[in-house]
Amino acid sequence: MAVSEGALAGVKVLDLSRILAGPTCTQLLGDLGASVLKIENPVTGGDDTRQWGPPYVTDADGNASDLSAYFMSANRNKKSVAVDITTPDGQATIRRLAAEADILIENFKPGGLAKYGLDYATISKELPGLVYCSISGYGQTGPNASKPGYDLMAQGYGGIMSLTGEPTGAPMKVGVGIADVMCGMYATVGILAALRHAERTGEGQQIDIALVDAQVSWLINEGVNYLTSGNVPERRGNGHPNIVPYDVYETADGHVILAVGNDNQFTRFCEFLGLDELPTDERFATNPARLEHRDALNALLRPALLNHGTQTVIRELEARKVPVGPVQTLDQVFDSDQVTARAMQIDMEATPGPVHLIGNPLNFSRTPVTYRHAPPTFGADTQAVLNSKTPFKD
Repeated sequence: MAVSEGALAGVKVLDLSRILAGPTCTQLLGDLGASVLKIENPVTGGDDTRQWGPPYVTDADGNASDLSAYFMSANRNKKSVAVDITTPDGQATIRRLAAEADILIENFKPGGLAKYGLDYATISKELPGLVYCSISGYGQTGPNASKPGYDLMAQGYGGIMSLTGEPTGAPMKVGVGIADVMCGMYATVGILAALRHAERTGEGQQIDIALVDAQVSWLINEGVNYLTSGNVPERRGNGHPNIVPYDVYETADGHVILAVGNDNQFTRFCEFLGLDELPTDERFATNPARLEHRDALNALLRPALLNHGTQTVIRELEARKVPVGPVQTLDQVFDSDQVTARAMQIDMEATPGPVHLIGNPLNFSRTPVTYRHAPPTFGADTQAVLNSKTPFKD
């Protein structure tokens, strides 16, 4: 079956965002085929994350470029256009490009674009069909709307840090900017829904999405556990609030992940460890019982697992159809046959030299993800875009 161009081919995105949430969203739209113009501030040298290094991509002589690894993680499939929106000429340029666009994305503080005449209330009068997405820390409304929002603050305010870390340790953030990334994902979903509406009706709209709102939304089972019981969840390290054993366990030579999801799996797991009596012990016979006696069960399992090496545990439990897996470092992740088979590492040619990026996880049978543009150096496309009669031509 022949494949076609990207699902969003022909969709035009004007990206006024920076850092991570907005760029995550626009990179995903670009991967799906949309044409994305990334507007960057010439006064500051562009997106802040260009300076969030090392590491940086270097040229053939070893000179560092402005392509930090952080910047590249969220900025492929875009063209960089330097525009100073604080000037009348810059504002006129943005309005001209917005008139050509289907989607505008920005992450200024609420009200921050009004003084430039680029806020939704102003621009929608001229462009009623525009899908306009505003990303902020706390949203366009509410008592915290004027406060700045960063990933770490969102993780703290939204509760995920209270659930992450060892029981006796300090609250812990997730190891990457997950609040930003998830906000970008929700923004993408909202934009595609609004675009569908605009295509059917000609009516654009504003999407108001906040890092903190997105963070609260993915508290998922722990959030609803609290709303249902009234009990504030405690940190459990790698343990699961509703399943036991579901944790990281030490082995004779490392660590292994166990995710024993039902009683039959538990029986087969215990057979491997030679603890055949546990599945008939009333304290451990069912998952609710194991949950109640979590500490007593782990006191028996952890010493038994120390008698076996990691690969032995994985091999033997996989043979018994018990969910098990390794804890891999990133070199092991990107060297794995699975990552290679799924094309989750990609290589592209950028202006300073070759770059190595993380692939898009979406696989389409007819409208595949495409990697058309490597992350751009600052302002690389300014003249070509601004002098073109078709600025969004990809």
